[in-house]
Amino acid sequence: TFAMMIWGRNPIPFPQVLPAKSYHIGGALISPTQVMLLVLAFTAMIVLILLVEKTRMGRAMRAVAENPRVAGLMGVDANRVIVFTFAVGAALAAVAGVMWGANYASAQFAMGFLPGLKAFCAAVLGGIGNIYGAMIGGLLLGLIESLGAGYIGDWTGDFFGSQYQDVFAFIVLIIVLTLRPSGLMGERVADRA
Repeated sequence: TFAMMIWGRNPIPFPQVLPAKSYHIGGALISPTQVMLLVLAFTAMIVLILLVEKTRMGRAMRAVAENPRVAGLMGVDANRVIVFTFAVGAALAAVAGVMWGANYASAQFAMGFLPGLKAFCAAVLGGIGNIYGAMIGGLLLGLIESLGAGYIGDWTGDFFGSQYQDVFAFIVLIIVLTLRPSGLMGERVADRA
């Protein structure tokens, strides 16, 4: 990739903003960086929801997503809305990349591949096209991965342990696509005659 040609294949240390000290809270180790990232993630979610639901551009985004032709007839420049939507997506991906790098204290050229696949799994789980569904899908997927990796390790005598944590995202994807393709919060679309 282009990033690999510029920075190389080896991980690069990511600067630490907060101290690396961890605190025990309810049997879990929580670092100040993780608390900051949680606040940043919720802030980004709230800003995205406000953008989509409370602004004129958000209304245009929803109209173009529903029917670009009709939105164009109503005076919405669909191409401009699509470019804006991709720009918002790129900005959110950049924020997620910074959060990922800050959490793991390193950056490398392929660090977004697996989180991108898991984000797709979370969106499918919650329901494609539903912001709230994608958020709930992400939380559920994180819980399923963490609890699944922990309990499977206990049940199998550590034969299958946390090294198989990433597999759960794809198992959930297969199950959801098989049983409920519209996701948990997606609308079922009737076949047209």
